Amino acid sequence: MSLNIPNLERNKPLAPFTTYKIGGISDFFVEVHSIGELLHALFEARSNGIPFFLLGCGANILVTDKGFRGLVIHNLADTISFLDNAVLVAESGVIVANLIEQCWGRGLSGFEHFIGIPSTVGGAIWQNLHFLSPDRTRTVFIESIVQTSRILTEEGQCCTVGVDYFQFDYDKSVLQKRKDIVLDVTFQLCSRQKEEIRAIMDANMAWRNARQPQLPEFPSCGSVFKKIKDIGAGRLIEQAGLKGARIGEAEVSKKHANFIVNRGNATACDVLQLIQHVQHVVKKKLGYALETEISIVGEL
Repeated sequence: MSLNIPNLERNKPLAPFTTYKIGGISDFFVEVHSIGELLHALFEARSNGIPFFLLGCGANILVTDKGFRGLVIHNLADTISFLDNAVLVAESGVIVANLIEQCWGRGLSGFEHFIGIPSTVGGAIWQNLHFLSPDRTRTVFIESIVQTSRILTEEGQCCTVGVDYFQFDYDKSVLQKRKDIVLDVTFQLCSRQKEEIRAIMDANMAWRNARQPQLPEFPSCGSVFKKIKDIGAGRLIEQAGLKGARIGEAEVSKKHANFIVNRGNATACDVLQLIQHVQHVVKKKLGYALETEISIVGEL
């Protein structure tokens, strides 16, 4: 199969591009640095009938040990435009952490709530990125600052859609049901004192550091299981006595039970077996059926 894509690579190891540091190779791999390059790679994959996966920060995914049979497109399209009236346009490959710092420097509020969460703009829309409000009484979702977005629909049309198009919910968007691709997003922010923004950033990072394993020490994909209404999955796993449970080099975090961390050389098989073990024990002991919120990428 011939793909007419500049700088196309073959048999590319995917583990270094994920926060889990786990996974096999992709048959084809390309980094794109603009929306034009992204559209070209997508067109080539679709017109040749080749499966593709759009990779951002590599969080919230587990790449299988056998890897991906198709094309992985690493989206690095990262143009940011600050417009009048606190409006910002960001391409889908922009790293949210970069947006947070740039917005803080301009006294623009909206992104600071999401500090410490590895995500691109495209990934943030896909999962409706969220975190607790500063007073910890409610959840702040990225949908609250989305104005419009340019997308490539699964039918192959480029168009601009409003926030309602995405059908946002907790950890959900229409992108999980349709094969639309986010190209860029227009956000409506608001002006705020830089000191107030920084205070939220510092408080949120302190909260996360105290309660969650951090990637530099413990590679993970983030939360593994979906939240159950009125009760956290992590609490159930802890009640079932599973903190520290281990299969191979995969371990239920001793800090937050809804994280399964890579203790060094974990395989995807280790993680998947541990997920199944956790689900079985929680169901048997507590009667709850845990569902995964991570995406499994590749050949099982």
